[in-house]
Amino acid sequence: MAKEEEPEPEPEEYLFKIVIVGDSAVGKSNLLSRYAQDEFKPNSKATIGVEFQTQSMVIDGKDVKAQIWDTAGQERFRAVTSAYYRGAVGALLVYDITRSSSFDSVGRWLHELSAHSDTSITKMLVGNKCDLEDDRAVSVEQGRRLAEAEGLFFTETSALGSTNVKTAFETVIKEIYSGIRKNKVLKSDSHDKAQLSLNRISLTSNGNNESKETLNRPSCC
Repeated sequence: MAKEEEPEPEPEEYLFKIVIVGDSAVGKSNLLSRYAQDEFKPNSKATIGVEFQTQSMVIDGKDVKAQIWDTAGQERFRAVTSAYYRGAVGALLVYDITRSSSFDSVGRWLHELSAHSDTSITKMLVGNKCDLEDDRAVSVEQGRRLAEAEGLFFTETSALGSTNVKTAFETVIKEIYSGIRKNKVLKSDSHDKAQLSLNRISLTSNGNNESKETLNRPSCC
């Protein structure tokens, strides 16, 4: 009697919730539209409340989806958007390199993240609009020092020129994926799909050193 073949295991799927935070007009929406649709809208209006895009990529043969939320930066929307931090496992903290006030606000956004999200959240500090080098008000070194002090990934981007945008998002996604894979090794008896909006992960403190070294040296401009 022929041995009955065992059904192939269902492929694993991963869903990560990522939020983009920062002051109004730092370019959060344009970063997302550049990454998700390869578009730049110079006359885009301020985001009201929250919008999101879902992006998929394959890592190690696994289907990885990132649900990326673009949160409004205006103060009057903070009470609305704070609920959307819950369940996030990744965050891009964006400032405008031509506006020092937006860089000064990074500490407040870090506080928001720590108040409304898990401590294991993967964070990337992003200095946007690096195409405006002549108007620069925040140096690369200032951004790097803050990132190192807070344990963040760091890069500078240009949504207009599409500089480092893909790298910024995909570094966060890959780091989250790496963290959940390491966690699953420790919990080898778990066979559930990794729905990161439901299940927390614990990232190692050193993370991916090669990625951090690369991102601590922005290639823009």
